[in-house]
Amino acid sequence: MMKKKHYRYINTLFVVIPMTLIMAFVGLMRNYGFGEDWFIKFLKAWSVMLPVAYAAAFIIIPNARKLSEKLVSKD
Repeated sequence: MMKKKHYRYINTLFVVIPMTLIMAFVGLMRNYGFGEDWFIKFLKAWSVMLPVAYAAAFIIIPNARKLSEKLVSKD
């Protein structure tokens, strides 16, 4: 069974991977379309997006959770 500390990292990765894939694809299609080397451009964009988004998620998620808890508990 997986330890709780590893769950957080893997869960975040499973959120970040599809989101960055979608964002890289949409951004590439909007800016360049399906040119000759669109797949290489896509991989280059995604290879930068993935680690940046993964690291940012660990900063954003706890702050978003705290803010959400404050907003919900004001009832």
